[in-house]
Amino acid sequence: MTQRRELSNEQRIALHEGLVIPAHPLALTADRQLDEQSQRALTRYYIDSGSGGIAVGVHSTQFEIRDPKYNLYEKVLRMAAEEVDRAGLTRPFIKVAGICGPTEQAEQETDIAISLGYDAALLSMGGLIGWTEAQILERTARIAEKMPVIGFYLQPSVGGKVYSFDFWKQFANIPGIIAIKMAPFNRYQTIDVVRAVCYSERRDEIALYTGNDDNIITDLLTVYNFQVEGKNIEKRIVGGLLGHWAVWTQKAVELLDEIKGIRMNPTLASEWLTRNIEVTEANAAFFDPANGFAGCIPGIHEVLRRQGLMKGTWCLNPHEELSPGQTEEIDRMYKDYPHLNDDAFVKANLSDWLAE
Repeated sequence: MTQRRELSNEQRIALHEGLVIPAHPLALTADRQLDEQSQRALTRYYIDSGSGGIAVGVHSTQFEIRDPKYNLYEKVLRMAAEEVDRAGLTRPFIKVAGICGPTEQAEQETDIAISLGYDAALLSMGGLIGWTEAQILERTARIAEKMPVIGFYLQPSVGGKVYSFDFWKQFANIPGIIAIKMAPFNRYQTIDVVRAVCYSERRDEIALYTGNDDNIITDLLTVYNFQVEGKNIEKRIVGGLLGHWAVWTQKAVELLDEIKGIRMNPTLASEWLTRNIEVTEANAAFFDPANGFAGCIPGIHEVLRRQGLMKGTWCLNPHEELSPGQTEEIDRMYKDYPHLNDDAFVKANLSDWLAE
């Protein structure tokens, strides 16, 4: 059995203080081959933006990388790990590997991630609609025996399903769970997860991260309070692991730093609730909820293409492309909310990131 990975103490502290963790896209050429120059440039961009980690092999990286005809899963994970190692970072940085599929596949992917020096697994429950909650918990425990696990509550519209409060309470009690990314795009289900963690004896060992693209800032500002056996328990969502933060990443880092500074000053909250609407509007342009999220990956690519970090919006699946009107919506985000983009930062550093 491969030796179990563990976070360092510095990584654990940083995870609980809150990090920006972009979900890493996949850069392709016009003939849908891996664009290695742009792929490495993206990793360099995220590192230099000040992010606290990257998540590779996740939805934004395109699940098709696992298809034998592409066989890119190990390669893209290796390239990202090489760039992180090359950067020689002195700050804590967490390399997160996307893990999915039935238990046997998930264990194989976990072994690959461990061999490449990844620190944690973002364990997707997508595509397991017919599985019982008990089966999902058993699969999770198997992966958590190998490396630290970040749980992932995925919205039903993109392959997830609704899980019970009792499920999340049992999930939180699994040794090796270090965080949960909540992305049900649903207030009721988000509250279920936070409350379940508060009821767990491991609540102080689990960091909560938002994946709710429709409510990023509200998630990061909210203090959750629950009465647990007569005791008031508080819990916060401390950071984000987001495809949305794969673009305009330097501004996302600034945003999270500012939010950390004002969490103790409620009088500033109203301004940030307005900012939440701006960020949600931008996310709608990128992720295309108007068309059932059909253009979510090309939408990310389009912003990175405009900045010069990608050469085009191509996906491995040729049917994944920008929806009608999506380009115009992205134009509007640049016009209406210019303070949200980090184009100047990218322009100043792009030639270095693209260098061989």
